[in-house]
Amino acid sequence: MTIPDSGFKMKNGVSCLPCTPEEEKKIVTHLRNESERNLKEGNLYFVISSRWFRRWERYVGIGADENLIGNQSSDSRHMNGASSLVAERPGPIENSDIVENGSDCDCMENEIQLRRMLMEGPDYVLVPQGVWEKLHEWYKGGPALPRKMILQGVYHRKFDVEVYPLCLKLIDSRDESQSIIWLSRKASVTELFQKVCALRGIEQDKARIWDYFNKRKHAQLFVSNKSLEESTLQMDQDILLEQVDGRHSSRFGMDSTGNELALVSLEPSRSPLTIAGGPTLYNGHSSGYRSNLYPGSSLSSRLTDMDDGFDAYNSVRKGEKGGLAGLQNLGNTCFMNSALQCLVHTPPLVEYFLKDYSDEINTENPLGMHGELALAFGELLRKSWSSGRTAIAPRVFKGKLARFAPQFSGYNQHDSQELLAFLLDGLHEDLNRVKQKPYIEMKDSDGRPDEEVAAECWKNHKARNDSVIVDVCQGQYKSTLVCPVCSKISITFDPFMYQSLPLPSTITRTMTVTVFYGDGSGLPMPYTVSVLKNGFCKDLLLALGTACFLKSDENLVLAEVYGNKIYRYLETPLEPLISIKDNERIVAFRFKKKGMGKTKLVIFHRCQEKATTDYFKSGTELFGAPLVTYLGEDQPSGADIEIAVSKVLSPFKRAYSSAKVHIGKENGFLSDGHDEQCSSSDAQLVESAELEGTSNTDLSLLLLLTDDRVLNFKAFKKDTLFEFGKLIRVVLDWTDKERELYDASYLKDIPEVHKAGFAAKKTRQEAISLSSCLDAFLMEEPLGPDDMWYCPRCKEHRQAIKKLDLWMLPEIIVFHLKRFTYGRYLKNKIDTFVNFPIHNLDLSKYVMNKDGQSYVYELYAISNHYGGLGGGHYTAYAKLIDENIWYHFDDSHVSAVNESDIKTSAAYLLFYKRVRTESKVEAGEASHSHTIS
Repeated sequence: MTIPDSGFKMKNGVSCLPCTPEEEKKIVTHLRNESERNLKEGNLYFVISSRWFRRWERYVGIGADENLIGNQSSDSRHMNGASSLVAERPGPIENSDIVENGSDCDCMENEIQLRRMLMEGPDYVLVPQGVWEKLHEWYKGGPALPRKMILQGVYHRKFDVEVYPLCLKLIDSRDESQSIIWLSRKASVTELFQKVCALRGIEQDKARIWDYFNKRKHAQLFVSNKSLEESTLQMDQDILLEQVDGRHSSRFGMDSTGNELALVSLEPSRSPLTIAGGPTLYNGHSSGYRSNLYPGSSLSSRLTDMDDGFDAYNSVRKGEKGGLAGLQNLGNTCFMNSALQCLVHTPPLVEYFLKDYSDEINTENPLGMHGELALAFGELLRKSWSSGRTAIAPRVFKGKLARFAPQFSGYNQHDSQELLAFLLDGLHEDLNRVKQKPYIEMKDSDGRPDEEVAAECWKNHKARNDSVIVDVCQGQYKSTLVCPVCSKISITFDPFMYQSLPLPSTITRTMTVTVFYGDGSGLPMPYTVSVLKNGFCKDLLLALGTACFLKSDENLVLAEVYGNKIYRYLETPLEPLISIKDNERIVAFRFKKKGMGKTKLVIFHRCQEKATTDYFKSGTELFGAPLVTYLGEDQPSGADIEIAVSKVLSPFKRAYSSAKVHIGKENGFLSDGHDEQCSSSDAQLVESAELEGTSNTDLSLLLLLTDDRVLNFKAFKKDTLFEFGKLIRVVLDWTDKERELYDASYLKDIPEVHKAGFAAKKTRQEAISLSSCLDAFLMEEPLGPDDMWYCPRCKEHRQAIKKLDLWMLPEIIVFHLKRFTYGRYLKNKIDTFVNFPIHNLDLSKYVMNKDGQSYVYELYAISNHYGGLGGGHYTAYAKLIDENIWYHFDDSHVSAVNESDIKTSAAYLLFYKRVRTESKVEAGEASHSHTIS
C-alpha cells in the first residue's frame, strides 16, 4: 500500500526508501565536487541548519569510520548490534532553529531572514544549489534560504557566500516612513536606486539618496557601478530618500540650530603626506595644524565619522585628554574595536604613528597592501588621540580591511586575535624598510653555539624584514627537534609576534539527563551528573551509569528529544560533549544488553481531541518524549507491538483508591483497584487481559504505524507481521481515557541539560596562573601525525619531539589565551579564570639567552571576550600613556575602571610592555618584581 506524499512505500510496516544512504551520499558528493569545479560569482548556495545536516551525515555514513572507532567495549559493540549503530533517516529539512521567529514565521519564503550572529559549522552549513534540490526532493521541509556567491578582496581574491546581505533602513523624507532593504554589499549604487524607487514609487531622476549614517547626511549617493561596500555603507545603517522637484522640503538637512547644512561629499585624503606627515599629536595637543571646519558645521555631536569631512584633529575640547575616543560598532565589529583599542594604546606605536612615517611606507611590497593599510591605521590612531571623548565610526578602516582581508568582510563576529595577527603582519609589510628582499639560504646549526646560530638567524630575518613592528613586537624562539629514531637534533631560531598559550583546564560541567527504562520496569528519573567540560559522551555515560546504578548486563543509549521526536542518537563514544548545548533535552534509554540489536520500536505520543474520529489526520499535535523499546520476537506481530507499548506505559499508571478492574475492548486498559502504582508484574496482567478482551485482529490501543517524519499513518492489526531487525515507528493516540489512566507529566517534563540561571559561581580551583599556561606552551611534546618532520639523517618523515624555548623577548609582548577550540561543527570556549600579574611580570627565568638584560613587563591593555560563541561580545581595557588610570572601551562607550577590576575570566589577549631599568639588579629586586613561578 502506498501512502500519499509519504516519500516511501509501506509493506507490512517496512519502509522502502527511494535512495539508499550510500546512493544519497554518492549523489551529494558528486554534486559538491561538480560545484567546486565551477565556482563563479552568482552561484547559488543554500543555508541548512547544522542540527539537521549532521543528522543526515550520520544517516549516510559520513564520518562512520571515526564513529565506529573508540573506547566502546567489545561487549557493547556486540550487544548494540548493527541496527543501533546505523543512524535513523532524518525527517524533513528543519531550518526553524536558524531563522527569525523560528517555526512561528509565517512570512513569504523570500522574506525570511536568518538569525543574527550565527556561525558556519556550529549553526549552519552551506550546500550548492544542486545539493539542496536533491535533499529537498528526498526530504522536503525548509524553508529554503538561498544565498549568492561573491568574489571578495583586491590583491587576495577569494570566493565567499554572502550569508548576511546588507540591511539598510530607508527613511523617506516625504512622509518620514521607514522601510527595510536587503541587498548584496557587492550590489551597485544603481541597483540600490532601482530598488528604492520601485519600493517607494518615485521616478529615478527625481530621487536623491543620502548616506544617512548616524542620522546625519554624510555624502550623496549617485547612480554608478560603485558597490555599496565601496560606498562604506554599513549593516543596519540609515539611508535617506529625498524628492528633488522642490515640492517636498525636509527637515533632515538641518543642523541643531535649524540652519541648512552645507553638505559636501569628501573622499578620504589620498596623499601620504596628508595622513602620515600631518601634525604631531600627543594627549590631544596639536602643533602646526590649522582649523578648517566646514561652514555651518557644529561640534555639538558626540559621534564623528572618519570620512565625514570633519576635522577631528581639532575637535578636542579644552581640558579633554586624547586616547579616550570610543569606536562605534558597525555591525558585529566589536572584535575589531577591541583589537584596535589595544593597538592604538600601545606606546611605541602611538609615538611612531603620531610622527611623520611617510618615508617608511612601502608601496612596492607584493606581500603588503601598497601602504593603504598602514595609512588607514595611522589615520585612525591619530583621530583616536585627537578627538577627545568623541566616538569614531571607523568606516574607512573597515572598508580597507574588507578589501585586503576578505575573511573579515561582512557582518559576522570574528576573532580579535585573528584580526590582531593580520594587522601586525599587514602593518609590518606596509612599513617594511626592505624594498628588495634578498634570497638567503638557511644553514643548519651543526653543533654551533646557540648564540652564534641565533644571531645569524636574526640577522637573516632582519635582512628581509625590517619595520617598526619587527623593532617593537617581534621576539625569537629557540626550536629544538629530536628524531625519535636516530636522535638527530635540529635547532632553529624563529621569529614570533605573539604567543598563543594553551589553558590547562580541569573545569567540569553539570548535565541533567532523564533516564527511561526501555522495558517499562520503572519511572523515568532525571539525574544531574558532573563531567569534564571538554569530555566525551563516554564520560557522560560512565557518570550516568554510576548515578543510576546501571547493572553489568545493561546499557544506556543517549538521545536528544526535539520537537517531541528523537532528533538524534548520541551513540558515538567520542562525540564531544560540547556538541550538547545547555538548552537541549537529553534522555537515556536503559536496556538489557541481551535484548538490544533486535527489532527497535519507537513510540510517539499524540493528543487526540474528543470530537476527532479521523485518527489518520496529522493535524493533532505530538507531545512528550518518545519511548523506545525492543521487540524480542524473531518475527514480531501487531500483537507484540501492543504488548510492548502497554509494558513501557505501565509505570505511568495512576493510583486509584476505589476503582474496579475493567477489561474490555472499549479502552483496552486494566484498572486493578490497588492504591499503589502499577508494577511491571501488573503490566503482564494488563497485557493478558487486553488480549483476552479483544477480537483476534483488532488492536485495543489506538496505535498507527508512521514514517520518520510522523506525517503519514497506516493502521495495522494484531496479526500483521513485521520483518525482524527493522525499525518500527508507531504513534499512540491519547484520548480522555488514556489521560485519565496514565500520568503523562512524566513524558512532558523533561528538563534541559543545564539551566543557565542556576550556574554555580566559579571556584578558586578553576583559576590557573599565567605561568602554568606558559609552562604548558613550552612543554616538550611530539609532533602530530599531520605535522611530521623530515629527518635529514633518516631521509624520512618522523614524528619528532619538539621543544620551544624563549630566546629573545620584544619590547611589546602579547599573550593570546587559547580559549577557543575548533572542530568541523563545533567551537568551544574555555571560561577559566587566568590569574595574570598587572605589574612587574618577570620573564627572566624563561629566557634562554643570558645576555644580562632585564625582562620585566607591565600590563597596559587587555582584549576581553564575554559570553558565548558567535553571540559573544568583545571589549578592551587600556591604560593611557603617562597616566596610571585604566579605561574600559566598550565600542562607543568609554569609562574609567579601577585597576583591581580588570582581571576577569574574560581576558583573551594580554598586552605587556617592557619596563626599562638601568640595571638587571634594580629590575630584579624582590621588592619590586613579580617573578612567575
